Amino acid sequence: MPGPGRAVIVGTAGHVDHGKSALVRALTGTNPDRLSEEKTRGLTIDLGFAWMTLPSGVTASFVDVPGHEDFIRNMLAGAGAVDTVILVIAADEGPMPQTHEHLAIVDLLGLAHGVIALTKTDLVEADWLELVREEVAALVAGSSLDRSPIVDVSSVSGEGLDQLVRALDAVLSDVPVADDLGRPRLSVDRTFTLSGFGTVVTGTLRDGSLKTGDEVTLLPSGIASRIRGLQTLGAPVDVARPGTRTAINLTGVAKDDVRRGDTVTLPGQFRATQLIDVDLSLLESAPAPLTHDAPVHLFHGAAEVAAHVRVIGGSEIAPGAAGPAQLRLQLPIVIAARDRFVLRQPSPARTIGGGVVLDPHPPGRRRRLRPETLDHFAALTSGSDVDIAYAKISEIEPCLPDDLRPEDTGLDAESRDAAVEQLVAQGRVRRVGPLLMTDAGWNSMRTRCLEALRHYHATHPLRGGMPQEELRERLAVPSDIHAALLEAARDEGWLTYAGGSVALPSHTVVFSDAQQAEVDKLMAHFRAQPFTPPSAKEAVAAVGEDVVAALIARGDLVSTAGGEVLFERQAYDEMVAGVLDHLETHGEITVADFRDRFSTSRKYALALLEHLDRIRVTRRVGDTRVRAGSTTERDTQP
Repeated sequence: MPGPGRAVIVGTAGHVDHGKSALVRALTGTNPDRLSEEKTRGLTIDLGFAWMTLPSGVTASFVDVPGHEDFIRNMLAGAGAVDTVILVIAADEGPMPQTHEHLAIVDLLGLAHGVIALTKTDLVEADWLELVREEVAALVAGSSLDRSPIVDVSSVSGEGLDQLVRALDAVLSDVPVADDLGRPRLSVDRTFTLSGFGTVVTGTLRDGSLKTGDEVTLLPSGIASRIRGLQTLGAPVDVARPGTRTAINLTGVAKDDVRRGDTVTLPGQFRATQLIDVDLSLLESAPAPLTHDAPVHLFHGAAEVAAHVRVIGGSEIAPGAAGPAQLRLQLPIVIAARDRFVLRQPSPARTIGGGVVLDPHPPGRRRRLRPETLDHFAALTSGSDVDIAYAKISEIEPCLPDDLRPEDTGLDAESRDAAVEQLVAQGRVRRVGPLLMTDAGWNSMRTRCLEALRHYHATHPLRGGMPQEELRERLAVPSDIHAALLEAARDEGWLTYAGGSVALPSHTVVFSDAQQAEVDKLMAHFRAQPFTPPSAKEAVAAVGEDVVAALIARGDLVSTAGGEVLFERQAYDEMVAGVLDHLETHGEITVADFRDRFSTSRKYALALLEHLDRIRVTRRVGDTRVRAGSTTERDTQP
């Protein structure tokens, strides 16, 4: 509910010369026509702004729009940011072409709160005025302004102005307070330069607050800036709140760097896009069906951009019908889920439809006729938080909850978390460590993992497992996600991983009879000379690289010196025990001590001792080794 000090954006709408600007001037005392040409011609060309405080204490910030069909683009730049509307119809003319088009735009933008002002009532007789009232009531029937109050008013005599103010105040009591979602954005509708201050941009602030000193980003250009100063309702403020007309003084930005429709936001809050999924509605008055790949102009906020329509599930959308579509934009814009937009055909120029954004960042061009594509759009169009969350998770899984960005889904953090919990409870989504995956997505990932491992084991039967990084590359997932997947899979018991290798639990290394005979001979050589064993090259020459790798993985052989020196497991354990015993008795051990104790050569002694250094059994101090973790006199010397 509104309260004193609250500001609400009120837009005008209506045919040219029906008295929109005159009405705003009569209500506020401010002429919204800023341009000298407007004042000379008596014709509104661009957006005008004024404000007044209503009896309830609410401030009505007016955005006055041009009514001439040649300036409909400017009208849309203002209409896209208002909360409510005054539809202005001159009593001496009644509804005219731009009345119909502006009313259609009001409908498309979902503006459900408004007042209808019958202006120039001083020019008509009472019976004529009653006929016009009936015509207007019929015009708005079934529209978003159906049953809106109709107020007779004269901007010249002032008659009806008080009634209009009261009606507007009553309507605004039903307008929801603008949400502060913590992700502010302002679509720039005006840019100018002030001497001594630099570039100033204006627009309606949405979805969050901005404060003086904030670092901001101008999108889609990506230009970084800082807020030097803020104004709302013509007065400087430290903080601008959502739902207010706001002027921002930007540092480090030239006037020519900013275009109408650019967005000012905080860094990292929004991303520009050139492809959006939408629920598209075509007006009954559209001259023809909207066909696949048809050119259109999209209007959103203060932005206008050329686009092409990709009709989903068919080849066209008929007048008066709605359907799923993708819009390919010629230039990037900032747009969010659940935003509304208007479409106009470029030639002959006319408003033909609009709709609601379902996903501003789809993964790519949809396969238009696939059943799964239609199911995906149906889920997004349903409006259910659970369906929207599930559709997005299934598209970007595995993902973190924070990957379901509010601007992509239309869900705030609380709604998103509640939807995820419900999906988990239903068994449609599972938690994989910190990640979210649909049950279907997890089963698909499991199938891919199992198939990859079966193929690897069949191709390399003597290897203990598939290198973890190789499996990650096959699954095409980031390292942190891969680690979470492996841990969850191991917990479920359908794979094992250790030492950087992944394997099926059923996989065992089994040598053929011929291979086993060669292994037996090789291991006999190792046992015959345990402390001066055959070299790794000799071992590979005897049984093959895969067999040696299998013996190391199985633990029969221990690799040291970067794989160049191998020891048989029992001999290795004996040498480690001997080193520890020597350290227990003498406190330190040298290469010569080791060589003499085991009747071996320096090569093998160094290989074993350096290996023990790496696994932190020993620690080298000068030419000796001590027990890892111990302190020697040499350590304390300056």
